[in-house]
Amino acid sequence: MMNLFLTLLSGLAWTIVYLEAIRLGFRYKTYAMPVAALGLNIAWEWIYAVHGLANDPQVQAYVNLVWGLTDVVILYTFFRFGRNEFPKFIPRLLFIAWGVGIVASSLLIQGLFIAEFGMAGMRAAQYSAFLQNLLMSGLFIAMFVARRGPRGQSLVIAVAKWIGTLAPTILLGFLGGSLFVIGIGLLCSVFDLAYIGLLVWARQRPRIFAEQLAAVP
Repeated sequence: MMNLFLTLLSGLAWTIVYLEAIRLGFRYKTYAMPVAALGLNIAWEWIYAVHGLANDPQVQAYVNLVWGLTDVVILYTFFRFGRNEFPKFIPRLLFIAWGVGIVASSLLIQGLFIAEFGMAGMRAAQYSAFLQNLLMSGLFIAMFVARRGPRGQSLVIAVAKWIGTLAPTILLGFLGGSLFVIGIGLLCSVFDLAYIGLLVWARQRPRIFAEQLAAVP
């Protein structure tokens, strides 16, 4: 029962992250998730959604499919609005090629995890998921710095991401007995809480972040 609860909690929390990222992307005409992490997410979710639904259609497989569908929309916001976040000297064609390259590289990286660890036992899925989660946690902080504030970002995303990562850390790490998952999962929490702190700090300083604060719900 606890396993199902933590699986559903993680699924709900991450779905909230993705739906909020879509909302922010269209509202503020930007992308609300770091593109490197987004590429890895898309590759992971579609690979394990298709594999799970074809071979072992459990709850997580359907959750992966929902995540994969929402991430496609977030990727659209990146290609539709993301050019504005880059220097003007970068031509649009190069920007598109770079985005496509990130997705292709992400598929290759996920394939290498599977080639190294195999599908059996789901070590490839767990290791790659937590490592890219840690990358995302750091990249959200980098996004805050690069945009010089919270523009196109949200406490909803920050808190839901933290919960969505903490739940599988408990399930696969503490209950599943994986020291790797425990270590990486706790590091994710450190970065996630730091990012939450940054957004709260920005809200409390309206003069410093006057323009960006309008983008934080």
